[in-house]
Amino acid sequence: MAAARGTIFITGANGGLGSAIVEQIASKPELSAYHGLYTIRGATPAAAPALASVLARGDASHPHDILSLDLTNLDNVRQVAEGINVRVAAGEIPPIRALILNAGFQDFGSQSWTPAGLDVTFAANYLGHWLLTLLLLESMDKQAGKIVLIGSQGHDPNDPRNARGGAFKEERYKELVHDGASFEAIAKGTWSPATEEAGFRGGFRRYGAAKLFLIMMMHELQRRIDQDAAIKNICVLGVDPGTMITGLQRLAPWFIRVVIFQVIYPIIVYMFPNGSTVRTPQKSAFDVLEVTFSTDLGGGKLPKDLYFIGTQPLETSAESRDAHKQQLVWRETVKLTNLKENDTILGNWQ
Repeated sequence: MAAARGTIFITGANGGLGSAIVEQIASKPELSAYHGLYTIRGATPAAAPALASVLARGDASHPHDILSLDLTNLDNVRQVAEGINVRVAAGEIPPIRALILNAGFQDFGSQSWTPAGLDVTFAANYLGHWLLTLLLLESMDKQAGKIVLIGSQGHDPNDPRNARGGAFKEERYKELVHDGASFEAIAKGTWSPATEEAGFRGGFRRYGAAKLFLIMMMHELQRRIDQDAAIKNICVLGVDPGTMITGLQRLAPWFIRVVIFQVIYPIIVYMFPNGSTVRTPQKSAFDVLEVTFSTDLGGGKLPKDLYFIGTQPLETSAESRDAHKQQLVWRETVKLTNLKENDTILGNWQ
């Protein structure tokens, strides 16, 4: 078997979008030659039927591993990252060409906490991904590596797509973070808690806050990478995949889960298969891979710190572009993850 061209690492590979991304990787000759590292929440590959199904339909020669990863458990994140770093350093697998931060969680009002006392939505969507990325920088392809995060309209309270849900209609939710105390409140789930509003809106705000931090990470990490001669060619990008029918709605109330996502939205997709309101996971997966591997996104330059809806550029929220807030969130995250100097090759990590 020929050596793999590089490694593609995907979190949440058993979900709707994750499995759709893997399906296209495993079925396209130009991508199936990469080594796939596909993470799932379960302890064994048997816990990932959707992923197993798409791999079975793909190129049988596609090299890949299925790894268990709990993004809400920072010790587990460290263990998984360490194992990958060892394998890349030993030449067992090639450097990471694409790190796709896809895993997502939305509680729809059923708020929960990690054993460390952190809001699960915050930990699963943001904190685990932040730590994983900093730890894996040493295993990235230093000349052509891309870090691609999956964003959401929820990160921007002023996105017109959020108007119908009404989660951000109150003025106090127009800006999400002001200082260390407000960051800590979001991290610990005391900001917009289910005890205050138990339905969809409170959960969507918590989800939006986590995605806001992820997009702030895109901006701030790229700035810090650009200052580091050893890794300055690594690109950090983001994709808003749009509204999709996936397992993200598994905790939603019956009306949202069944009537909207299993009746109304499938009709919309059937009538407008290339529409922008609701997308299939397959269409969004195509967009994610196009952003990840296209060479035409940067206008002749390396495509750095760009955010897309589908494959069209989209400006992120005003709050996400606030340099002071980006640095505030970064510093608080360093403290929360207990990141140390030897944990990452990023020079300006503090």
